[in-house]
Amino acid sequence: MNERLEKQMNFLLEIDKLKNIVRQNYLSDGSRRENDTEHSWHLAAMTTILAEYFPKTDILRTMKMVLLHDIVEIDAGDTFAYDPEGYETKSEREEEAAERIFALLPEEQEEEFKSLWYEFEEMETPEAICGAIFDRIQPLMMNFYSKGKMWKDKGVTEKKLRKRNEIVFQKGPPALQEYVEHMIKEAKRLNYLPS
Repeated sequence: MNERLEKQMNFLLEIDKLKNIVRQNYLSDGSRRENDTEHSWHLAAMTTILAEYFPKTDILRTMKMVLLHDIVEIDAGDTFAYDPEGYETKSEREEEAAERIFALLPEEQEEEFKSLWYEFEEMETPEAICGAIFDRIQPLMMNFYSKGKMWKDKGVTEKKLRKRNEIVFQKGPPALQEYVEHMIKEAKRLNYLPS
């Protein structure tokens, strides 16, 4: 068998494990918790559908980032967005995972994908900012439409939610800022957020 293809297929088999990483967020209907592949797929769909709000952004590059950004959770696990203790070791755990998992690929793909992963984590380029904004809006949607199920379970307050969505308010396009503001106000009005 072609060695390059074998490495690529081994990587694809490895990332199938992402389906087993369960996140804290529920699906929009509240029936069960979402897994990492469902989350990544939804971000890729958002990137495609909402690309018009990021006209100066390389959408294909953002698409790659959102599809790759959580692969490290195969080894590192999902660090809950509102868990300060988990964040103390998150970078170290995820960097180790990135080294191992992306090393399964042929060398130039390994370097490209690791570079994209680091770029996403740093949230400085237009593409990474775009992806990070979608990575905030998607869970907001799921939590809102599940009537705040996870927010209530985990004590996520309006203040914590606004802090988590700072990048949307600081660097997002006005339409998406307005959307997030509306969702937060409605969640508060409907008592989806704990007091």
